[in-house]
Amino acid sequence: MLGYIVRRVLYMVLLLVVLSVVVFAIIQLPPGDYLSAYLTRMRLAGQTIDDQARIETLKKQYYLDLPVYMQYLKWVGGLLRGNLGKSFYWDRPIADLLAERLPLTVSLSFATLVLSLTIAIPVGVYAATHQNSFADYTVNAIAFVSIGTPDFLLALLVMFWLNRWFGVSVGGIFSPTYRVAPWTVGRVLDLLKHMIAPAAIIGLSGTAGTIRVMRANMLDELRKPYVTTARSKGLTERRLLLKYPLRIALNPVLSTIGWSLPGIFSGSTIVSMVLVLPTVGPLQLEALRSQDYFVAGSIVMILTVLTLVGTLISDILLAVADPRVRTEGGGL
Repeated sequence: MLGYIVRRVLYMVLLLVVLSVVVFAIIQLPPGDYLSAYLTRMRLAGQTIDDQARIETLKKQYYLDLPVYMQYLKWVGGLLRGNLGKSFYWDRPIADLLAERLPLTVSLSFATLVLSLTIAIPVGVYAATHQNSFADYTVNAIAFVSIGTPDFLLALLVMFWLNRWFGVSVGGIFSPTYRVAPWTVGRVLDLLKHMIAPAAIIGLSGTAGTIRVMRANMLDELRKPYVTTARSKGLTERRLLLKYPLRIALNPVLSTIGWSLPGIFSGSTIVSMVLVLPTVGPLQLEALRSQDYFVAGSIVMILTVLTLVGTLISDILLAVADPRVRTEGGGL
């Protein structure tokens, strides 16, 4: 197991170097840069910066006077030192921008993930063990509708219904009373109350997809000969399900659970914009629109690292849960 993990980590490092070049190249693809766009906006507004020294200072401050490869080395060097740089658009350290939005983003996304798995796994198993029943048809119908409903549309509908029927607003993360109040038990409860609707909206399609995966895999396992053999030996249905088919049917879920790390970091961008949630997703979108490549590149690079780490976690979980995976090199 240790050798397997070490090899995976080495592959991750090599892949990370390649992906850092790709990320930087993609961020640089739009023509121009932030300073050019900033000067253009000022000219359109009737303002000008006549001080050429000021322009040169800005170029030097953001490495715009260097060749592209040097800009890449400066950017990567800052990331390795933990210095994410300074935002062009917000004129603030990027670490401070992320620190303001990351706690809510992680809390909301983690709550969404836990809610999704808690609902999807038992419902998928129940639908498989009651195939072609009314409950199975109902679960399938709800799952298909949920997968086909865009998150932003559901967010708009929920906002309208809750406001019209109950007079409750789900926009933002705090009620007006607690928006600028210090942290107290009441403020925490208010935050949790406002997180229920976003977590349900963001997790709906993921929950429906996991239900479909669990149902399909459980049906496939329940038809295999080892299940018939286990039943013939007198195992109860509950013990049989938990000991054999469920463990194997969980493999697709375990193999993708680590991929949720990037989503936990960024959150759902469109839903966050609709519900006015200060998560990382809208920050990244605004950075891309304003060509603030320090912010955009840092966020994309963090998502890249989380994707690789999540893939490693998924591989380890899958290898631990399923002995059949342990075939590499006479062990793992």
